[in-house]
Amino acid sequence: MNRKTVSKLALTMILFGGLLLIAPAAFAAEAGDHGTFLSTDGARKLGGAIGAALVVMGGAGGIARIGGSAVEAMARQPEAAGQINTAMIITAAMIEGATLFAVVVGLLAVL
Repeated sequence: MNRKTVSKLALTMILFGGLLLIAPAAFAAEAGDHGTFLSTDGARKLGGAIGAALVVMGGAGGIARIGGSAVEAMARQPEAAGQINTAMIITAAMIEGATLFAVVVGLLAVL
């Protein structure tokens, strides 16, 4: 893909993400009001579920980037493969821990 296509895709994702963040608050209503799209409880659950999903996607992207960079580094310097592999596993574990914590926080909003 060229740079123009990537920038259009990024702008579309940012706009769609902003809409997802704003839409639940715009449609939220108190429990007694039946004329809106979401109740306050529904907006809370939707926000928690979307937040947990975004965290998982971000964590997966981070770990994939680390893995790809580590494989490239090992291909360039095979003699340092052990050190690179150890650093990769430690960094991936730290990202996984932060991702797990954020998913639990997001899912606590759902429950």
